[in-house]
Amino acid sequence: MESSDLTPREYYAQIKANPNRAKFGFGRKPILINIDLQKAYTAVGKFKTAYETHPQQLEFVNNLSDVCRSRGIPVVWTHVGYMESGEDAGAWGTRTDTPDSLQNIKVDSERFEFDDRLNIDHKRDAIYNKLMPSAFHETSLQSLCVWHKVDTLILTGGSTSGCVRATCVDSLSRGYRTIVTEECVADKHEIPHFANLSDMQLKYADIESYETVKEYLEAYKPANQRITSATPANK
Repeated sequence: MESSDLTPREYYAQIKANPNRAKFGFGRKPILINIDLQKAYTAVGKFKTAYETHPQQLEFVNNLSDVCRSRGIPVVWTHVGYMESGEDAGAWGTRTDTPDSLQNIKVDSERFEFDDRLNIDHKRDAIYNKLMPSAFHETSLQSLCVWHKVDTLILTGGSTSGCVRATCVDSLSRGYRTIVTEECVADKHEIPHFANLSDMQLKYADIESYETVKEYLEAYKPANQRITSATPANK
């Protein structure tokens, strides 16, 4: 194992600056996956579990979502929430049991609610309540991607080291080009944030700036025979 005195932030900057690192690149049909932008993780100052990395994260997510809808690109939102007993969190919900614990995000609670600053189109966007880290786990996301003939997943949300990474690995494992939007993902602490950005960039995804992703989406031209009907929201 190599050793280093670099911080995770410095290590990520070094990887990012390598011009010889090959990219997966954007494909022909994208989908936007906005992961767990719910109050448990975005209401900083109200809930201990909340965090912020880039102050314009939610604004940028809204902008990307608007561009996607204007281009006929599917938009997906996930949030995590559990039944009253919390037993559907499984082993994931057994490490602690406090009001801030994962399994105590109840589906009828404020912590489960999406952030009020988000512009979600409940008639067009797909909404999934997921129980585990990956947005693919026991949701219909895979079927949605197949239906829309998707080959590229664009990820936003949190946490970088948790549900974003899990979705990223599952995305690559299913054969998708995977793009993580740098300013649109966040974590509780900079160490896991930058360490996982580094790991995803090296192995599983392209980490691209918000501006690069936005430019790609704005330039996207749907095929003449594209599917025009939107997927209804479901919980």
